[in-house]
Parts: sequence; structure tokens; C-alpha cells
Amino acid sequence: MIFVTHALPVNEPGEPLITRDALWDGLVRKAENALPFVPSMTDCTVTARHSDTVFDRDIVFKGQAFSERITLERPHRVVFTRIAGPVLGTIANEIEGDGVGGDPTALTLRFSFALTVSGEPGGSAGEKAHADQMTDSYRAAVAATLGAVRKIAAGAAV
Repeated sequence: MIFVTHALPVNEPGEPLITRDALWDGLVRKAENALPFVPSMTDCTVTARHSDTVFDRDIVFKGQAFSERITLERPHRVVFTRIAGPVLGTIANEIEGDGVGGDPTALTLRFSFALTVSGEPGGSAGEKAHADQMTDSYRAAVAATLGAVRKIAAGAAV
């Protein structure tokens, strides 16, 4: 099993200020349609709604098809549970800190995942190679997500 976690500060000097609410809204938009937020994703279609906070979607990420169940845990976490595809497990996007009290630098966005790769034994060289590639992709997704939310905060359409 592959475990990775990575956090980035949400607010950087010289960038539009992102509030906790704006970040949450961006994560919900990303869950509904990740294409403007994840450059390596080429398809994202909601396929079923189970409630206001739980729905399924089909995605194509780096040419591979997956089905995911999305759970919105307002106001702090979005969980993507891979239910079909060559890599299964859980990905979480978590807002950490509150960014209140005049210190917006206290706000971070953490992406974590625990995934298994079909056909790769745990701890194998193949799993490690896949983990390295996935880690790079997900770190890029964190940065791209924050970039898209910054554009939204600045009033741009994404």
C-alpha cells in the first residue's frame, strides 16, 4: 500500500487572499468537476448522487479510467474513495488551520492518499516506482488546485 501526505500553505505573499470558505467552495467545485483543477485529468463525469454530500463520478486520470465515491465533509475535508480502476484506495483533501485572527498564513491544504496498485505486491519495486510517479502527480495536483482557487478568488472564471 502506498501512503503519501503533502501540505501546502494556502496563502502566499503577492497572491489573492483565499479564505477558508473560498477554499472549501473550490474543493467542492473540484469534486464536481476536477478538469480545471487537475491538469492530468481528461474526463470527470458525475454518475450518481446518493445525497447532498455523497456522489459518484467517473474520471480519466493520466489515461486510466476510475470510478470514485466522493464524500463532502463540510467544512474541512473531501474524501475520494476509488471504487473501480487499476489503483484503489482513498484520497483526502483537507483544510487545516482556520486562517482567522488576521493570520491567513495559518491555512494549509493537505492531500493524503492510501492506495493499492492492481497487480503490484506491497513493497515491491513496481509499487515503489508507481508511488514515486503518483506522488509527483498528486503534488502537482495540490499546486494546480490552489492555483485554480486563487484564480477564482481573483474573480477569474475557471
